[in-house]
Amino acid sequence: MKIRVGFGYDVHQLQPGLPFWLGGIEVPHTHGALGHSDADVLIHVICDALLGAANLRDIGFHFPDTDPQYKGIDSKRLLAEVMRILRAKGYEISNIDSTICLEQPKVNPHIPAMQRVLAEVMGLEEDLISIKATTTEKLGFVGRREGVAAYATVLITKE
Repeated sequence: MKIRVGFGYDVHQLQPGLPFWLGGIEVPHTHGALGHSDADVLIHVICDALLGAANLRDIGFHFPDTDPQYKGIDSKRLLAEVMRILRAKGYEISNIDSTICLEQPKVNPHIPAMQRVLAEVMGLEEDLISIKATTTEKLGFVGRREGVAAYATVLITKE
């Protein structure tokens, strides 16, 4: 059995008046993430970690921000396509561990809904998807509420 690990990191600027998509759900907030797609930072890091683990480049390679077909796209569609690509190569996910860095809004109340949505999109059990949230103690761009960052580590296997 092949066992591979992948890591993802992403940031998005926060802007007033935009919808805030995080982990496949819209989180109520005065600000949303700015990006070419729906700017769902959590889905983006999961995609990058999965693609990296399988040595399949990154999300920007597969879904370039220069391609108009991805303008405003729901990141769940990108994640579904990443899963199709991974499974076509014979890989399955053992687990995902992720962290969202954000001062406001509080993420913890939304984590179970995020896990449900992501599990459905990926065809996984919810308990394989760990989502944690932290602040940066008011330090840096996250602390100043200018942006959101996320990290993900994944373990994939191939029989």
